[in-house]
Amino acid sequence: MAGNIHVVPADGDGWAIEVEGSGRTNVHYPSQEEAIRQAAEQAKQAKVELFIHGRDGRIRERNSFGNDPRDIKG
Repeated sequence: MAGNIHVVPADGDGWAIEVEGSGRTNVHYPSQEEAIRQAAEQAKQAKVELFIHGRDGRIRERNSFGNDPRDIKG
């Protein structure tokens, strides 16, 4: 099973996709929007969470794709 997916700032300019546990980044993208599109597709296929980081490295958004518990109260 694949680990959660993160869209992170790349070294220098651009954005990268990291998969938890892989120890490496995937292809670099010139825009965050492009990286998010690709990462969302990967997260949907793997049914894992997608974490979107800002330029400061902090998580600014997260999305779950098929990894939601069914017994949530509320």
